[in-house]
Amino acid sequence: MAPFDILLNSEIRAQFMARLGEVMEAAPCTIVTVVIDKVTFKKRVGNNSSPYDVALEFGLERVFLYLQSRGQVGRTTHVIFEGRGKNEDRDLELEFRRIMDNSDVKGMSETLEFLCASKKSNSSGLQIADMVARPIGVHWLRPTQPNRAWDILEPKLRRSPSGDINGRGYKVYP
Repeated sequence: MAPFDILLNSEIRAQFMARLGEVMEAAPCTIVTVVIDKVTFKKRVGNNSSPYDVALEFGLERVFLYLQSRGQVGRTTHVIFEGRGKNEDRDLELEFRRIMDNSDVKGMSETLEFLCASKKSNSSGLQIADMVARPIGVHWLRPTQPNRAWDILEPKLRRSPSGDINGRGYKVYP
């Protein structure tokens, strides 16, 4: 039996999802997410730019601005990425460094540091990132569809002083 086959049982799955929802609701965290509309992106910029690189830049900027608001500029914060393979990890780190080298955001390159973790590390942070990504994407694709996970996550998105998530904890581009 595979580790998650137990969740094929609808009763056990319902209990598991309810408990997971409770844990996420209680978790003290702030979420920053970037959604790229790939179809519109490709129409607008063609194939000369990667939507993943653009998402990375927007995400890093928003994470840094959050850290800045918490007085953390200049204090090293590791941005942890899930390893995808030697070449992919190298390319990702090069893009990270390019963004840091070319950023006009004062203090960002002195604060954020690249770190790549193997899937085998079983990082709880990366697992949580995986869990929140799908419901956020589903919300963007189908905003009127009921989405309990989005309802739990939305209050955790970074906000402006007036409470707006757009452009702060929820960046959609273009």
